[in-house]
Amino acid sequence: MSEENSLEPLVEVVKRLLAPDGCPWDREQDHFTLRSCLLEETYEVIEAINSENKEWLKEELGDLLLQIVFHALLAEEKAEFNLREVIAGITEKMIRRHPHVFGEVVVADSAEVLENWEEIKKAEKGREKGVLGELNRALPALLLAEEVQAKVKKVGFDWEDLRGPVAKVKEELQELEEALAVEGNKQKIEEELGDLLFAVVNVARFVNLSPEVALLKTITKFIRRFNYLEREIMDNNLTWEAVNLQYLDEIWEKAKIKGL
Repeated sequence: MSEENSLEPLVEVVKRLLAPDGCPWDREQDHFTLRSCLLEETYEVIEAINSENKEWLKEELGDLLLQIVFHALLAEEKAEFNLREVIAGITEKMIRRHPHVFGEVVVADSAEVLENWEEIKKAEKGREKGVLGELNRALPALLLAEEVQAKVKKVGFDWEDLRGPVAKVKEELQELEEALAVEGNKQKIEEELGDLLFAVVNVARFVNLSPEVALLKTITKFIRRFNYLEREIMDNNLTWEAVNLQYLDEIWEKAKIKGL
């Protein structure tokens, strides 16, 4: 790795932060306390990608890289592993799982690449588990639903075409409406709401879209429109208490027309 691409300057900064006379906050952290930071930085990278702002993406990738270096140095302090081993491990894995690039294996398309990837992964684990035996249960719910559905699809447990999951969404929506009609039925409502969300994830999978990304984009769009609405209220010297829902709906539609 060339000097300008070296991780060494960043490693030295983090080592200084973790030194006995370094930063009190950094010195108090461990793998568990940093989980929320890692998750937050990951989602900020996704947000930067969605924004198509390259400078922002560059910054957020740096923040995410910091988390990786931080965790590796914490492990090194306890003689568990070090950053060099982390890099060597992922390098070897990528070579091992791409025999069509670094070996003699021939593949026809990307689907075959993914099939080989899964077979190599199974061989690495050294044991055969059930279809859902290797789930990453730390994933956010939408991503976990995607993973579950993708795994069961591989053994043929799937709809024949898009009509299946779309019909399931309609069915689950009706069941949710029926549950909502019964007072004090919170547990059943929760169950039906979960079923509906799971069905929506299936629709997204069938059209090759990420429900997580789709929802993030919708949230971002909602924030843009709400911020526009709030600015309109302030620019007209109004307050939230002084406006009614009809006024808010009109401004909201105005934001939609503007493409916000």
